[in-house]
Parts: sequence; structure tokens; C-alpha cells
Amino acid sequence: MTSSQARIDTSTAEPGTVDMKLEVVVLAVSDVDRAKQFYQNLGWRLDADFATDETFRVIQFTPTGSQASVIFGKGLTDATPGSADSLILVVSDIDAARADLVGRGVDVGEIFHDRGGIFHHAGTVDRVRGVDPKRGSYGSFASFSDPDGNGWMLQEITQRLPGR
Repeated sequence: MTSSQARIDTSTAEPGTVDMKLEVVVLAVSDVDRAKQFYQNLGWRLDADFATDETFRVIQFTPTGSQASVIFGKGLTDATPGSADSLILVVSDIDAARADLVGRGVDVGEIFHDRGGIFHHAGTVDRVRGVDPKRGSYGSFASFSDPDGNGWMLQEITQRLPGR
């Protein structure tokens, strides 16, 4: 058997056979200290803030209850500050989550659902003010942005789809 024959053919692997867990999302920001203050104000856990020199700094925050974190800083990405869109934070009570953020001084949009009833369209197309009338899981949203415009979306999930 050659070394190429011994390799695993991943094109036919069954879905879910290898654990892959989202660990970190890298955000591009223009002002690291301003971003740090914003994310601290959200009440997220500050996991790290270290620099090796004036050109490299890493700050990591973890949202309350999340297994995944966000990092930003200097020398981490060439992406344009504010280019992240619709980073989704799952909440069990959209009203309470929105109220908490508003109470922290965050400019959170009104709660909405999509006219089509599935996810939500890009931008503000087909947004209908208020929670999903059936109060269905996955159906209600609210949005906010960090100071650079990185977009966050709250999504209410009270019951997961099968297999989740």
C-alpha cells in the first residue's frame, strides 16, 4: 500500500464523523481600546489581552454562556474594520437579552421577525417589527453593531431543531 492509498478519503466521509467546534471569530477593528471597552460593557468575559510589541496585540472575549470567543487587536487580520456581518448570538429570551444590552447603553434595534418566517433576509428587507407571531424558535431577532460596525444579531432559540 502506498502512502497515498493509506490516506483517508474525506470526500466520502460521513457528516459529523470528525468533531469540529467553532472556537474563535477574528474581528477587524480600527481602535483596539475602544473595541475592548465596548465588549467589556457587554458583560463578556475578558480572557486575554497581551502584546508582543507595538505591532501585535490580541484581545479575547467570550460571550456569557458561549463556547466560542471573539478576538481582535493589532496585526491579526487584513480584513477591513467593521466587515463582519450577522454574527449570531443565540438567546433563550430575546426580550430579556435586548433589555440587558439596552441597559448597558448598547444601541440595539427593535425586535423583528422575517416576513417569510424562516431566517432573515440581508439588510432590512422583509423585516416585520415584533417577535415572531407564533413565537417560534429561530424566528425572532434584534441587531446591534460594535463601534466599527461589526454586525451582531440576537436570535431567540427556545427549542433546537432535531439533531442539534
